[in-house]
Amino acid sequence: MKDEGVVKFFVAFLLVFLIDQAIKYVFLNGFEWKSECISLILAINKGVAFSMFSFLGEYLKYIQIVLIAGLFYIFYKEKLLFNHPIISGILFAAALSNLLDRFIRGGVVDYVYWHCGFDFAIFNFADVCIDFAILMFSYFYFFLVIVFGKINVSVDVVTVYVFSTILK
Repeated sequence: MKDEGVVKFFVAFLLVFLIDQAIKYVFLNGFEWKSECISLILAINKGVAFSMFSFLGEYLKYIQIVLIAGLFYIFYKEKLLFNHPIISGILFAAALSNLLDRFIRGGVVDYVYWHCGFDFAIFNFADVCIDFAILMFSYFYFFLVIVFGKINVSVDVVTVYVFSTILK
């Protein structure tokens, strides 16, 4: 990475990681807020998105280490880290923040609960950042690769999305 790209990656990484951990700290210390549609309540998620793979127990965090390392290698090899340092920093900060929760708290700290009309999964800031990063990579992939044919990227968006779903 060029120096500017490294700085952008680490600034994005640190901001997202610190903001996510600070918000989780607030909920771990008892903050709650409830309304008709959205409640902000503490939940420890032992699985990934929608509590999938919770049956893996303690093994899940080690599987995620391998997946995050694999995704980082793919991003490095395909130059996604170089071409999109801010989005990459956001994605890896969010993934590692959730992974840290698994080691320190036994599961991911979730707190946003949508229950207006239907019950939705409880999620957190890091989950939103992961989804945002995937949305941005999808946008760049669609417009720059498919529509304009400007960037030679062999990693498809589906691969990144599958990895990122398991990061939550």
